[in-house]
Amino acid sequence: MIEKSGLQHHRWADIPEESLKGSITRRLIAAERMMIAQIFLMKGDDVPRHSHHNEQITYVLSGKLRMLLGEHGEREIIVAAGEVLVIPPNVPHAAVALEDTLDVDVFSPPREDWLNKSDAYLRNDT
Repeated sequence: MIEKSGLQHHRWADIPEESLKGSITRRLIAAERMMIAQIFLMKGDDVPRHSHHNEQITYVLSGKLRMLLGEHGEREIIVAAGEVLVIPPNVPHAAVALEDTLDVDVFSPPREDWLNKSDAYLRNDT
């Protein structure tokens, strides 16, 4: 039998896009122990280097991202449409959209800074 408490059903089109730095937008759905987000980036948009205690899976649906991993971005991985990158907790990373890109990010546990909007690195053009 399926437990009904906590059951959620969403349509991405019904979730408003949140505007961030540059032309980046996102939509979020959070559960108790994980979160999924649609991230829209235009060519040239960048996500500054940051790290978090959350495990992250990034699945690029369309476009292409240059991911820079490590304290100084010493490891570069290009993630193209149809590819997935798993980022362990506490690994510094940054991204640059090489093309207009739609990716889906999954986090466990949910990103509290995204939920309470304290994610200044995505909200400032500094």
